[in-house]
Amino acid sequence: MRTVVCLIFLLALCLLFPSYAETDAQSWYEIFVRSYADTDGDGIGDLQGVKAHLSQLSDLGFDGIWLMPVMPSPSYHKYDVTDYCAIDAEYGTLEDMRELVSACHDYGIRIIIDLPINHTSTQHPWFIRATQALKKGDADDPYADYYHFSSQSGPKQVPLEGTMWYYEEQFSGGSMPDLNLDSENLWQEIQQILRFWLSDIGVDGFRLDAVTSYVTGDTQKNVAILNRLKSLAETIRPGCFFVGEAWTNLQEIQKYYTSGIDAFFLFPISQAEGWLCRSLRARNPAQKYAGYLEDLYSTLPDVQLAPFLSNHDTGRAVPALQARTRPGLVKFAHLVLNLTGGAVFTYYGEEIGMIGSGDDPNKRLAMYWNDSDMTLQPPGTTSIEYVYPSFDDQYQDPDSLLLYFRSINRLKKAYPLISSGKTSIIYSDAFILVLKKEQEGRALYLVLNFSGKEEKSTVLPENTSLSAQLCTEGAVQVKDGNLFLPPYSLAVLE
Repeated sequence: MRTVVCLIFLLALCLLFPSYAETDAQSWYEIFVRSYADTDGDGIGDLQGVKAHLSQLSDLGFDGIWLMPVMPSPSYHKYDVTDYCAIDAEYGTLEDMRELVSACHDYGIRIIIDLPINHTSTQHPWFIRATQALKKGDADDPYADYYHFSSQSGPKQVPLEGTMWYYEEQFSGGSMPDLNLDSENLWQEIQQILRFWLSDIGVDGFRLDAVTSYVTGDTQKNVAILNRLKSLAETIRPGCFFVGEAWTNLQEIQKYYTSGIDAFFLFPISQAEGWLCRSLRARNPAQKYAGYLEDLYSTLPDVQLAPFLSNHDTGRAVPALQARTRPGLVKFAHLVLNLTGGAVFTYYGEEIGMIGSGDDPNKRLAMYWNDSDMTLQPPGTTSIEYVYPSFDDQYQDPDSLLLYFRSINRLKKAYPLISSGKTSIIYSDAFILVLKKEQEGRALYLVLNFSGKEEKSTVLPENTSLSAQLCTEGAVQVKDGNLFLPPYSLAVLE
């Protein structure tokens, strides 16, 4: 049955939004450039491929893009950088990047890039210079201070061939040495890197990789480093947007917000065992989820959240939800996620129900545009599965998951309180959840039916009326002061 969408005055409201403003986007889209879209025929995605699809992303309602690392690197994933102020030749040129940034801004889309400063590649000139100095016995060389070298072995210490030295490495297998963020000389480099991307290239900010590992086991020092990063960036480009990867629990994430970074990914809500998937599997899903939200809003009451269901390091949403043949459940899960508030991140391919879990390359499969227009799969891929139709097919289907994503994003634009309002839980039972969003004297009520099988009813809150709805089937009805909600549906009340 066709998805029902009723958004009153949606078009008029959308026209009120400027084409581009120095404000935080609310619907972000994560792209692994290598697997996204190839324009030069080598089978590897490139920056021009991203640019070629901006009109579709804009139409789908995404107003922010996060590019996974685009800097030169010897690996397919490119988290081991060899030059922080360049573009990997596989992806294009700096001119391609400038064109992409300009095109994003023309569409009213903000663009951020991954900034992995926890470590570099062993092939980075800094590391090569440092190791050459140590092999000559010059431990006082300035570049030796860029990394954590030690004469003592220990956990996460890698021997430096040809010397008695070791270097710290928290990730990988010997090729990603950790940077020493206590080095003032290194901070001079970092300042130039920030200036290059924010001022010269014009990106709108950064996704900060592995922030809990800047100084392993020391939250206070990590917070101080993040504060310094953000403060430096603000002197270069006021209002730039930073989102951090703090893969930890809610209470620890709360500490990281004191750094002044705009947002941190809400890992507790994500993945198969996160709040959302766990709630949707429960016998009383609405009530279960309400309990998690109580913890969330009481722990992080006045910050910008960054919810997501999956990313390049996690299994995708469809297998996490056990929903290979349940598109209604996939739609509803992403709807609920987007009602959490803040800057919501969607991993490329989630909008068409792509599959991926296990080894990292399996989570970064080629974007399924159609059967003939795809990149090569990442090296090391061991499982390839596409269970939902291609992007092109779904774009023509009004009942598709893809166009449901567009409905979610347009709903958020029509009702900004969904993203920016202060959230409170008004009511919950086994299947009905009622949220209230408030800001500057305005209020909005969101009523959700978490049942995927049955219509549920609840009393219409006093002095409210039905303003919009988003349903996977059927339509919301108002009768005698009661709301009747079909399975997996939302009613918006004003």
